[in-house]
Amino acid sequence: MRSAQRMMTRPQGATDLTKGLGLMLGTMLILPSMDIIAKYVSANIVGVQVAQARFGFQMIVLLPAVLAWHGVGGLLPNNLWLNTVRSVLMAGAIACFFTALRWMPVADVIAVFFLEPMILTVLSAVFLGEKVGWRRMMAVSLGFVGAMVVVRPSYDVFGPVSLLPMLAALLFALYLMLTSKLSHSENILTMQFWSGFVGVVTLNVVMASGSFAGVEMLTFRPPTLTEWALMGLAGAIGTSMHLLIVQAFRLAPASVLAPLNYMEIVSATALGFLVFGDFPDALKWVGITIIVGSGLFIFWREAKLAAKPKL
Repeated sequence: MRSAQRMMTRPQGATDLTKGLGLMLGTMLILPSMDIIAKYVSANIVGVQVAQARFGFQMIVLLPAVLAWHGVGGLLPNNLWLNTVRSVLMAGAIACFFTALRWMPVADVIAVFFLEPMILTVLSAVFLGEKVGWRRMMAVSLGFVGAMVVVRPSYDVFGPVSLLPMLAALLFALYLMLTSKLSHSENILTMQFWSGFVGVVTLNVVMASGSFAGVEMLTFRPPTLTEWALMGLAGAIGTSMHLLIVQAFRLAPASVLAPLNYMEIVSATALGFLVFGDFPDALKWVGITIIVGSGLFIFWREAKLAAKPKL
């Protein structure tokens, strides 16, 4: 069976391919600005709360658009169960990611999160029955080693919280598997509205449980007007960028678009340095290089295998 990435692949014209590449490149360069805002706000507000506000903004903004273009029936996806699971996975991934940003440099968090395509490779073998050869398994293993190189200094300082980007990568890989299954049979606006709705409900339950249990990183803190505005901006960026990502996957093959994910590290490093003065040291750059190289090898193998004639 085909992997989740190849499931998204459709024959496209040169114009669509160019548009897809342009959308993906622009999105990957802009998306880290949401992470910068989340890190700035999370100095006083817990990451789960920032994620909750992000999904709330997404739901509020998309509600009138869905109603105007698709009516009340457009609020519910065709496959309610799979879209709900997809949304819970997305909420968990973003909550873990934003929580890690509170303590770790943005470039470090994104670098470790780049384990996602390697995790997706393994999951494709387990759940989709795809044959994964020793070369790709070697690349996955090397990618994990690279992540450990990036994480270790952070683990010494911050402890287990530095492992949250790995959990975010796992949840996001599962989210992408479901997105690939649903993206060609569901309306984009409905999918994203439902993600926002389920994200708010899920994280409300998490925050309420955490506050009741006295868990510090899950306890609600009243935001200031400035923090509300910044979280709204983060929600606007996240909502628009993820809509563009889904559209890019409709226009161009995933095997072509996927390597552009690594452009995030460019803007994340630049913005992290300008806003927080964070810049990866030499050892972390070694880890980042290993992760990126392993991921690019996997994408190259995917493209090579997909190009082989089918008997």
